Amino acid sequence: MNKGRIVNATFFGEFLISTVFAVLIVQVARPEILGISPTSGPEGSRVVITGKSLENVSGVLFGRTDSAFTLISPTEIIAFIPHKGITSAITVVSPVGRGLSPFAFVVTNDPRVPEEVSYKAGYVNLVRPPDDFKSALLWGIAIADTRIPGHESAKIEIASTQLTCRVDGKDVILNDDIGAVRGGLYRREPWFGIDQHDPMPVTHDAANHTVVLPVGQRPDRVWHFWSPSPRAAIPSGSLEGCTVKARVRIFPGALLQMGMDYWRTPTVAYGLGGTNHEAGASNWYFPSEQWQEATFTDIGGPQFSPGNGKHDAGAARGIWPW
Repeated sequence: MNKGRIVNATFFGEFLISTVFAVLIVQVARPEILGISPTSGPEGSRVVITGKSLENVSGVLFGRTDSAFTLISPTEIIAFIPHKGITSAITVVSPVGRGLSPFAFVVTNDPRVPEEVSYKAGYVNLVRPPDDFKSALLWGIAIADTRIPGHESAKIEIASTQLTCRVDGKDVILNDDIGAVRGGLYRREPWFGIDQHDPMPVTHDAANHTVVLPVGQRPDRVWHFWSPSPRAAIPSGSLEGCTVKARVRIFPGALLQMGMDYWRTPTVAYGLGGTNHEAGASNWYFPSEQWQEATFTDIGGPQFSPGNGKHDAGAARGIWPW
């Protein structure tokens, strides 16, 4: 046996392995954050992270809190400011290391929104609904602000709700209701902690064709309402997105948010197993002496804040994940 050849083969093998390993290290570099934009905002808003070698990022942290995120390219990530997030640096995590933002993201929540609310800003789920989701349902959330003197008399008056979807470039009205909603009272602390809920008491103003939600009577609950009409089927074609509108009057001590969900079918029951996919929610609407049009749309993509694969159905409301 030629020992010299064995030594040379061993050396060549080790050299080859080390060379391949070095090439892999070069190809899979540690992620680096070069900038974030914007540099401040409320929880629920989005931040664009720019940097290098972001393609293998498996996690984004705000301080020590995990954030939902979407990888756009090896140089860009869109992240979601988490609930209860605090001013802190942003960290991106990958199998080969971590990258830290050069400065902290400053969390600036609107002080008019109570602390327990999740989330403080509107958002649009970046993940489109699955192709087999053929239905949509609008919803709203109303609460009383217990910090406001006289909140016991807080109420929200709803004149109408409407859901339209843009299919093949045309806006199609799916629901158009006047003076009626249905829904329930859900746990407020923790926010939508469980799916169990109580009946939602409402009154009607027949003369003005409106429905009244006396939220001040149950300030310990979230008044979660949705369209009184049957869940609508989305016409076949290329769906660009949907828009929710509600004509409301918000009295002192009350707040309102609008949103919508996509569903598999008009009749499938709610429950675990992926029956619904949240499109997102509007910013919060506040008291005014005038009637307001509260709106939400996911047409145009994540103009507020994105979700991603980690952003479960009903995430803003804390409803069971699927």
